[in-house]
Amino acid sequence: MSDAERLHARLVGELASAGCLSPTWREVFAQVPRHLFIPGTVWVEEDGRTSRLNRDESPDAWLEACYDDRPVITQLDDGDGSEQGYWSSSASMPTLVAMMLDALDLEPGMRVLEVGTGTGYNAALLAVRTGAENVTSVEVDAALAGRARTSLKALGLAVTVVTGDGALGHRPSAPYDRILSTAAVQRVPYPWVQQTAAGGGIVTPWGTAFHNGALLRLRVDEDGTASGHFDGNAGFMWLRDQRTPHGAVEDRVLPDHDFTESATELHPYSPLSDFDSSFAIGLRVPAMKSTVVFDGYAPGTGAYTVYLTDPYAGSWASWRIEPGPPPYRVRQHGPRRLFDELTTAHRWWKEAGSPSHTRFGATVTPDEQYVWLDDPAHRVPPPLSEPAGLP
Repeated sequence: MSDAERLHARLVGELASAGCLSPTWREVFAQVPRHLFIPGTVWVEEDGRTSRLNRDESPDAWLEACYDDRPVITQLDDGDGSEQGYWSSSASMPTLVAMMLDALDLEPGMRVLEVGTGTGYNAALLAVRTGAENVTSVEVDAALAGRARTSLKALGLAVTVVTGDGALGHRPSAPYDRILSTAAVQRVPYPWVQQTAAGGGIVTPWGTAFHNGALLRLRVDEDGTASGHFDGNAGFMWLRDQRTPHGAVEDRVLPDHDFTESATELHPYSPLSDFDSSFAIGLRVPAMKSTVVFDGYAPGTGAYTVYLTDPYAGSWASWRIEPGPPPYRVRQHGPRRLFDELTTAHRWWKEAGSPSHTRFGATVTPDEQYVWLDDPAHRVPPPLSEPAGLP
């Protein structure tokens, strides 16, 4: 048995032992070696730092990364060639891949549209399960699409890989029984609903600038609407036209900015670190991003500052946390009072009984998308502001 075969078998066994794979999906995963879809140069994150791995320079470490249960970054800054910048494509963590495929409730012979081909690994798993002739995958990046086609062809999987905007779906192969997005969205594109057969399903990571994100499972009805609940932790790269602009704190918070100053008893743990709380807050504070900057290099052991920013309005807030009890100092700049919005949204969530994110759901119609609590009749209150420039 080769090293690749041994590591492949180990990964499948670990996923099965953890309860991530049904017997059917275990057989599928066993037929698709992950390393055949991973490019020669990748990046992995360890201890908060991103390091580069090259197959020719470090073959053993590269192969181990292919079969570790963690994401592998396959592209930076949309492949501009600099090999620097923000993550823009990845091979997702295998446990997350398994969770999403299970949520798809896929049966052999079903027609599937995948949005976000990436490496092609996920498309290969879909093809083994339902038949390659039933799988269409759309990738906006021509270089990624071409590499995925080559990898799929090498395994004899004749998946239709289309270079195009996944937000538009792919009408020529519609209708689909299932649509699976491997890119996160803040709004479900209505073409996905249009191109799904009545009774079919859509599974996508869904989030906000504040919280990325949860898994959304929608069922499409005969009236051309789709509705369903959120479930599971599924943070993904964004659909490109729905990304909140990147930007470092030093680019947003400038020394000559004026600000107001106040104090708060609120600690960041609940609004930022509690999954359910941050999910709910994100529903009310559009385009708000949070960044934690620690003093020195010892997270969790000293002082730090939470920055809230809106890249469209130019607003920011800083929330300074020192060792010891509150109060904590807050500064705010710009037309939006971001910290005030956060505290209002957090209070709303608490007064609603601190609901789990699984109690929330979304409905998509030709005219709108809205999020609700427990039942579509109970819509989440509107955002606390409507900043200009939202995608």
